Amino acid sequence: MSLPKNMGMIDRALRIVAGLVLISLVFVGPQTPWGWIGLVPLLTAFVGFCPAYTLLGIRTCPLKHS
Repeated sequence: MSLPKNMGMIDRALRIVAGLVLISLVFVGPQTPWGWIGLVPLLTAFVGFCPAYTLLGIRTCPLKHS
């Protein structure tokens, strides 16, 4: 069973960038462990599914026409 995609390509690219920036905070800058929260946007970007979008009724992925 796969999760339905609800994120478009631009949304996914922005999440990858944001996730990498947050994770970099673990190694440079303030070196805080809170930077590991960047794994969440990275994971959702690679999977293409955001549970929060489902709860809020948001879909940035274009619909496929049959």
